Parts: sequence; structure tokens; C-alpha cells
Amino acid sequence: MITNAISEEATRLAASGSLPAYVYDLDALRSHASAIQAALAVPGAPEVFYAAKANPDAPILRALAPYVAGIEVASGGELEHVRSVLPDARLAFGGPGKTDQELVRAMELRVERIHVESPYELKRLSELAHTSGRTVDVMLRVNLAGDRAGAALAMSGPFGMDPDLMELCRPILAASSSIRLRGIHAHLASGLDAKDMVKQSSEILRWGRAWLDKMGVAHPEFNLGGGMAVDYGNPSSVFDWPTYGRSVAELAGPDETLRIEPGRAMSVYAGWYVTQVLDVKRAYGEWFAVLRGGTMQFRTPVTKQHNQPCVVLPHAGDGPEVTDEPVTLVGQLCTPKDVFARQVPMERIGVGDVVAFSMAGAYAWNISHHDFLMHPKPGFHYLDTKA
Repeated sequence: MITNAISEEATRLAASGSLPAYVYDLDALRSHASAIQAALAVPGAPEVFYAAKANPDAPILRALAPYVAGIEVASGGELEHVRSVLPDARLAFGGPGKTDQELVRAMELRVERIHVESPYELKRLSELAHTSGRTVDVMLRVNLAGDRAGAALAMSGPFGMDPDLMELCRPILAASSSIRLRGIHAHLASGLDAKDMVKQSSEILRWGRAWLDKMGVAHPEFNLGGGMAVDYGNPSSVFDWPTYGRSVAELAGPDETLRIEPGRAMSVYAGWYVTQVLDVKRAYGEWFAVLRGGTMQFRTPVTKQHNQPCVVLPHAGDGPEVTDEPVTLVGQLCTPKDVFARQVPMERIGVGDVVAFSMAGAYAWNISHHDFLMHPKPGFHYLDTKA
């Protein structure tokens, strides 16, 4: 559902010739984050580290900061950026293939937890920490095999360690005076509803407790990952945070710290990609609306292979239009893959109309191939009544 604030901003941008553009509603973002915070206020519920990879824009990070315990970063670039935007934020650093330079910088920038992805990475980190005279707090990322039915994306292969590989970490930890094992990290799948997320959390805790107990870890920490479901086909269907919070809290032990790192499920609803119709035409019995911009600026529908939800806002134009027909919405790229949505039922759409795509607040601009065909970049606008 488009708000008056977004609609008015979209109309203003169209009138000024400033489309395409990303428009972010920071008030809506704060409201959503506050609701998540309240749902996880149950004793024993996990603390939240926002996954910056979903949307690392500085205004997004600043708006979320009061509602989360920290930020999860997944590269040296994200680390530098987030630390510059939020100098005092608690940080966790994850992701495969960390370089020595990134690991050293993580220590220098006071990363609270480093999520270690392999025995080799653990060995290198131990040596780097020893050389610098530091002690580093780590969590080992485990990748558990199991039923991931229903997941939009199952994490496998290079992500973390299977149980056999985890065993190779024991002698490295035993020999290191510079590494302090804090717990287990496990992000196993994405796109799960609350029930399946709780089931997965139980699996992680059961395995992780036994492993850490053998290591003599007191007050263990468990990062249960992210992957809370987002339904692009039904934007009003939001992950059931209250049920998840209560259910996971019941799993927590008295001396344990639980943590999660959602990204998409926090920021996706606050963003809109707003553009304008350049042409409407019929080809081989199918109607197409060609929009300014394209999926080189908003990659989400191509990546997810779905119809991006949208709203058409009438705007003065003198070109062709179509009524009461399904219409495929495409961009300006020279490829048939440049599709925002296929066969969308339309009461009316015509040249000059504004099309506002919702759920553009995560994995949108930041995952797009911006320079393909060298079209002008979109604008970026932040609606914020607190500014």
C-alpha cells in the first residue's frame, strides 16, 4: 500500500523531471524496526544485528541504529563504511574469503565478533592477532546439512564449515593464546517463516551446545543467522516477529546469548523505486510498458525471478495507453531479461504515468549492475519527519 508521503514525493519528482529515483521512508523504517524490537523484548529472545549487506545507505543505518544491538558486515568495504557512519556501533564481521588486510583492519576497528569460515582462516587470524598483540573474540560458522525445504535460498558449499571441518578447529584453538572462542554462528537458509525459523534455531542450538560444551565455553553465544521470509507476492504478509520472539526465547538457556542478523526483513519495506512510462505498445498479442531506467538499477525482480509489486500513479502524458489488459513492465536495457513484472493486470497505464515499485529497500540498488548501457543514475531521496 502506497502512502501519501511516497505518492506525493513520486509526483513531485515526476513533475521536476527527476525520475527514476529511489525514495526511502525513514519514518516507516523506524516504525517497523521498533515493532521488531518490541517483539524481541521477551527475556531470552535474540538480540538483533542488522545485516548491512541488505542496504548499507548511511541514512538507513542511522535510522536503524537505535533499534538494533549492532551491525553485521561482510567485507572490508562494508566494515570501513559502517564504522565511519556509526563510529560506536557494535560490529560483527562475517563472510567467506576474508583477506589478511581485512582481518587486521577488523581488529583495528574494534570488531566485536569475527565469524570464522574455515580452519585456515582461523589459523591466519590467530597468527595475525598474535603478531599484533591482540586477543580476538570469534564465533565459528557451522553449516549443518538437513532439510531446508521451503527455503528461498539454502547456504551451502563455501559458507562455513561442515561438522567434520569444524573438528580441525579444535587443535588450532587449543594452541592459540590470541583467540577467544565465544560461540557458534549458523546462517543456514533464507526465506523461512517463523515456524521454520524456530525449528532451524532449535537444530543449531542442539548441535552447537554439544560442540561448545566439549570446548569448555562458558556463557556461549549463538548467532542464529537471518533469512526471515519476505513475501514479494503479498507485501502485507510480514514475518511473524512476536511468535518468533516468544518461541526462540523458550529455547534459550540461562547462560546463553542468542543473536540474529536480519537484513531484508528489516529494510525492504521502506524503499520504493519510482520511474515513469516512456512508451506503451503491443507485440504479438502482448502489451508492454517501457519504463525509464531498468533492472540495471533495480536488480531485485531479475534476481528473485518474481513480479515486483507496484502502483501506477496517473501523470499527464500525450502518448499511447492501454486499459483493462495485462501489461509487462520492462526497462530500457537491450536485453529481454530487463523485466520488472510480467502480465500485470492493469485498469489503465499510459505514457507519462509514474510507476512506483514497492519493497525496494533491500538488495536493490546495491546489487545492481549500475553502469550497463551507461544510463543516468537514479536519484536518492529520504523522507524523514525527524530531520
